Amino acid sequence: MPVEVKICGVDRPAAVEAAIDAGARWIGFVFYPRSPRSVGPELAQQLARIVPTGVRTVGLFVEPDDAWLARVVAMVPLDLIQLHGEETPGRVREIRTAWSIPVMTAIRVGEAADLDAVPAQAAVADRLLFDARPPKRVTALPGGNGLPFDWKLLAGRSWPKPWMLSGGLTADNLAEAVSVTGATAVDVSSGVEDRPGHKDVARIRAFMAAAAST
Repeated sequence: MPVEVKICGVDRPAAVEAAIDAGARWIGFVFYPRSPRSVGPELAQQLARIVPTGVRTVGLFVEPDDAWLARVVAMVPLDLIQLHGEETPGRVREIRTAWSIPVMTAIRVGEAADLDAVPAQAAVADRLLFDARPPKRVTALPGGNGLPFDWKLLAGRSWPKPWMLSGGLTADNLAEAVSVTGATAVDVSSGVEDRPGHKDVARIRAFMAAAAST
């Protein structure tokens, strides 16, 4: 069965259309101003109109306040809210309850101990996303740094909620990542870009072809 793919950080129609044409199941919009992939709700609203029924839209937020969430949700039809900061389980629960939209929360992985956060987050989130812990530098982003983590940390493990694998995935390493972790859904951003924030249509197609053949 082909791996399902989320293409995250799209900011122009050509990228949305390429992802959809190639078979992506999720289209992600980044609502985090520090990211080179950031979009405002006005642009995301326009891009969401391209997304057909059956393909889900995801809004990525990093420790958002209620006002920002309210503004985005009022303008953009989101099927899933992705929380990619240091949101506590309590905050995840608040957001899910307030907006009645399913929530996926990121688990940042650098070592085995990071997985201790899973039970508390899984108790309140609808989905989990395993991503590489960001490098310790001032310019590092919460995600989209193009860095993988040690996939063996997930090998042979099962989780109480549906989950995605993220972090440094490319067309070249996807098959290995899936083989090691058992992932059935993956999230890619920088791995389909030719420069930070610019999705490359050819790389999107290559990644989707790799997913289809895993």
